Amino acid sequence: MEWLQILALAAVQGFTEFLPISSSAHLILLSLLEGWVDQGLAFDVAVHVGSLVAVVAFFRCDLAVLLRDFGRSLAIRRSTGQSGLAWAVLWATVPVGLAGLLLKDAVATSFRAPLVIAGATIGFALLLWWADAKGRGMRDEHSIGWRDVLVIGIAQALALVPGTSRSGITMTAAMMLGLSRTAAARFSFLLSIPVITLAGGLQVFELVTTDAAVDWNALLLGCVASGLAAYLCIRLFLGLIERIGMLPFVIYRLLLGAVLFVLYA
Repeated sequence: MEWLQILALAAVQGFTEFLPISSSAHLILLSLLEGWVDQGLAFDVAVHVGSLVAVVAFFRCDLAVLLRDFGRSLAIRRSTGQSGLAWAVLWATVPVGLAGLLLKDAVATSFRAPLVIAGATIGFALLLWWADAKGRGMRDEHSIGWRDVLVIGIAQALALVPGTSRSGITMTAAMMLGLSRTAAARFSFLLSIPVITLAGGLQVFELVTTDAAVDWNALLLGCVASGLAAYLCIRLFLGLIERIGMLPFVIYRLLLGAVLFVLYA
């Protein structure tokens, strides 16, 4: 891989991982448009590690409290402090984990078709717009209950279809349930930690069981670039979302979907 391809793919993955515009769709489409060969499993692992490091670094103080209270809740066998939010993150991850195992082959093949991406990009853009326009909730992420966990968890499983956007669909579901934009985004970002960890762990397992050559310089550059882009994205998004709303992302998705239909229909 050339350094320009490495930086472009890593920056796109890192910056779009936490925006409601689908990172997987952008990676697939960027490679298709540029005629690049598949970047390989090792590089996918590297850029996901970069994104994971970024979100953990940004929420490090919150995570310390969540892990502390989660441990205490296990010890005393009841909710305490912010353990409810920690359990919510854990249980909301279960549906996407199960769906990923069941639909692994489809995710890697038929779901990656350009027209599937185009349809998901437009369809879920409209749903995001509706949730943002009609929601206007005031709940924070600490108010999330079991019904919320179930709905958001099932919604997150839909993100296995490229073009859906994991962050976009979880924010959409959260806003429909009455969470504020910021709370929906924060919960979505916290949800990304176990999801990226599970996906990255599976990729690492597949990587170590193959004899593929590894370009460590490319992996390091990809990891760093992805991490920096992801951290910047999280900071900017949380700082602006209450002011700008979801409409800019909705418009972008609609335009992107229309272009895809023109190119590939």
